Amino acid sequence: METLRDRWAAGEPTFGAWMAIPFSASAETAARVGFDYVCIDNQHGVADYQVTVSMIQGVALGGSRPIVRVPWNEPGIIGKMLDAGAEGVVVPMVNTEAEAASVVRACRYAPVGSRSFGPILSSMRNPGSPADANALVSVIPMIETVEALSNLDAILAVPGVDAIYVGPADLSLSLGLPPGADHDRSEFNDALATIVAACRRHGVVPGIHASGALAEKRLEQGFVMITVSGDLMAMRTRMAEELGVARGAARPASSTSTTSVY
Repeated sequence: METLRDRWAAGEPTFGAWMAIPFSASAETAARVGFDYVCIDNQHGVADYQVTVSMIQGVALGGSRPIVRVPWNEPGIIGKMLDAGAEGVVVPMVNTEAEAASVVRACRYAPVGSRSFGPILSSMRNPGSPADANALVSVIPMIETVEALSNLDAILAVPGVDAIYVGPADLSLSLGLPPGADHDRSEFNDALATIVAACRRHGVVPGIHASGALAEKRLEQGFVMITVSGDLMAMRTRMAEELGVARGAARPASSTSTTSVY
């Protein structure tokens, strides 16, 4: 299977799903839908390590690329997720060049990084040399603060950064706006334009958390890695639709028609 890095090198957009519910069958289901990647959220999601391992296995079984958002920029956690079989790591709140360099080191084996060798699970699916592993893993720092924007060129210039991932809610908060996936405000849209332009200058893939409804807009803005759905969002939306249909069909007994229903 092509890696995300292969897809990005070919200039192809990639659409992903976001997993917050700790259940391997949900992760496999999302993979089988056909998403280009499935991200297991260990920052704000509720999966622990053991469940994350099974979810990574479910994504791989379903034919997609498993990536993990780790809780923080901590080398031990990053390495453990890669050993479990994650093919990419999304790291929150990366605000400086030094923090971005730390992410790269944690994701790469020597001589380009400091990842400890012990791929207990990942080597079962992707046997190969440390150099092969270095080529497989996507390094994805998050850009979600005004501080990160001020250091954007330095972050993107760090060798080994493959993509960045915009967290629009935290970026909104940092800009003094309510948390949200989108805003009709110049400061928000200017920030996104600045990020995409800088990514193009440095040959880094711009990614963002979004929705299906926002995908066309984000593609037009230049984003290439776009998360368009998530387990909780999809379940809540679909269940609300079904309940709305059911409540609309249920009428009070006093007004029930005697007409046959076909």
